[in-house]
Amino acid sequence: MQYRTLGRTGIKVSPYALGALMFATRMGNDPGESARIIHKAIDAGINVIDTADVYGDSEEVVGKALEGRRDDVVLATKFSRPTGQDPNHQGASRRWIITAVENSLRRLRTDHIDLYQLHLPDPDTDIEETLAALTDLLRSGKVRAIGASHTPASGIVEAQWVAQRRGLARFHTEQPAYSILNRGIEREILPTAQRFGMGTLVWGPLAQGLLTGRVRRDHNDLSRAGMFRHLTDERRLDVVEELVTLAAEAGLPMTHLAMAFTTTHPGVTCALLGARTEQHLDDLLAGLDVALSDDVLDRIDGIVAPGTDVGALDQAYQPPALEDPNLRRRPLATRAAT
Repeated sequence: MQYRTLGRTGIKVSPYALGALMFATRMGNDPGESARIIHKAIDAGINVIDTADVYGDSEEVVGKALEGRRDDVVLATKFSRPTGQDPNHQGASRRWIITAVENSLRRLRTDHIDLYQLHLPDPDTDIEETLAALTDLLRSGKVRAIGASHTPASGIVEAQWVAQRRGLARFHTEQPAYSILNRGIEREILPTAQRFGMGTLVWGPLAQGLLTGRVRRDHNDLSRAGMFRHLTDERRLDVVEELVTLAAEAGLPMTHLAMAFTTTHPGVTCALLGARTEQHLDDLLAGLDVALSDDVLDRIDGIVAPGTDVGALDQAYQPPALEDPNLRRRPLATRAAT
């Protein structure tokens, strides 16, 4: 295992990180099976486990599985998405951050979180408020590093500037979506993160199932295709067929091609993999040392141009102005031409 440095934190991390969404019992996994997957990943050298307070009981499952092995991993979790009906049980206010971190520490059965991340941008909270609260957590020792997720490039820059001007801790990491099919972050987000020395933990390297080789135009994995629109997107399925051919010619399983692509970019620190079973984990671990040649990477560039997305993931973050038309339209009474 060749470890990488997580931004400028000095923390050494594996190029693959274990995403813990699938370990929630509501996803159909038995906690015992999840623990075996976690232990196998650690034994193989994976030392990053990433979860969130909204992943059902994932934090509890992870916390129990790590008993006796807590110091072997860089434990990451996230906050800000709604955890209940109370409007204050979400967001990035100091009030909620201080409550949320205590809840996560209890569920994870630990006295500190190695990487605490803002799950989604919170347009209702000043970033200075958020960074001030996170800075206090760093000083208290309850959190060792801080990060964010789904942040546009402008938001990354704003947070860095506010931290510098106010003498606050800055975000050490960013967690965006990235795969062969979704390369949009190559245009601004990855270069911006690199400019500020941030580590990146990318999610969705297998495009949430499309790059496993099991979802094809003529024989979809129907058990999943009905769950997500992106699994039936005609444009994405066309590209998948081209990638299937490329992988076969390169002598690689689709999963190995996809994972190796994401970890090749110099701006990517590690890629999150979501293994539901030990078999899935074994398959992904078998490709850990795969290195793609320049010829293969050039052919991928010819199929999906750098800095572009083919469709979108169902779980991709959408800025408020793209979801609420009222945020991009002047009131009717003021639209008269001047």
